[in-house]
Amino acid sequence: MEPENRTAVSEFLLLGLSEKPEHQIFLFGLFLPMYLVIIFGNLLIILAIITDSHLHTPMYFFLCNLSLIDIFFSSTTVPKMLVNLWTQSKAIPFAGCLAQMYAFHLFGTMDSFLLAMMAIDRFIAIVHPLRYLAIMSPRVCGLLVVGSWLITNLQSIVHTSLMAQLTFCAGSEIPHFFCDLMPLLKLSCSDTHTSELVIFAFGIIMGISPLTCILLSYICIFWAVFKIPSAQGKWKAFSTCGSHLTVVTLFYGTIFAVYLQPASPTSSQKDKAAALMCGVVIPMFNPFIYSLRNKNMKTALRKLFGKAATSQS
Repeated sequence: MEPENRTAVSEFLLLGLSEKPEHQIFLFGLFLPMYLVIIFGNLLIILAIITDSHLHTPMYFFLCNLSLIDIFFSSTTVPKMLVNLWTQSKAIPFAGCLAQMYAFHLFGTMDSFLLAMMAIDRFIAIVHPLRYLAIMSPRVCGLLVVGSWLITNLQSIVHTSLMAQLTFCAGSEIPHFFCDLMPLLKLSCSDTHTSELVIFAFGIIMGISPLTCILLSYICIFWAVFKIPSAQGKWKAFSTCGSHLTVVTLFYGTIFAVYLQPASPTSSQKDKAAALMCGVVIPMFNPFIYSLRNKNMKTALRKLFGKAATSQS
């Protein structure tokens, strides 16, 4: 039986990336510029796509959504982390903790779903080019995004609802820089068996589904490209996938590198590293990857900067 003299907690303490006071200012100075790059870099991508009619295609529609999700994803954890570093305060209320957990899993899963949609888009563009516009119509693209929002929201609502029903006892230190599922479960003095089963089930379904779409799409893409007789034709086909493949490799490479290793005393540090890579580093790199490797994006950004310069003169 659970002890009856336990004290329920109304807030948690986020221990952050380091408990050493001398590291706080350094970490603040490191992550503030990174966060600003994420916000302004992804906003530029969104504005360039919206303002340039040449980019009103399925590929850039998904990229625009990915940039928006990257802004939301990083904003779920980084601002709170920066406030805690600056004020030396580690507290986060119970409701705020649940909200942060909900948003992190919502936007993190949406990231993987959008990467899957972009892979499907490239597959159809390369394997079925003549039917591309008919298959990837605005209605189909909209339904894919809306459907993904509904599915990922369902996952986050279920996780948050189950977590809200648990009881948390005194000694509520979370060894992380944000509220995540597993660290919270370890603090609970309720029976967490149901929550753990649900987390495992959703993890399998929501993790494998996008990855399977990506792998199958690229298998079909590689098979189709290898059938192209000319080297120039192969390069042209592959070049349209370069940016997306780079982001997919970074995203899933980080997950595999961390979570496919056996549990160890440094597992919590690996979890922090994975969260930083997926929630901060990759969203920061995405605008550079998609703008530096894409001629259409470069042109759109030049037009955007040109309009801004003209309006100021």
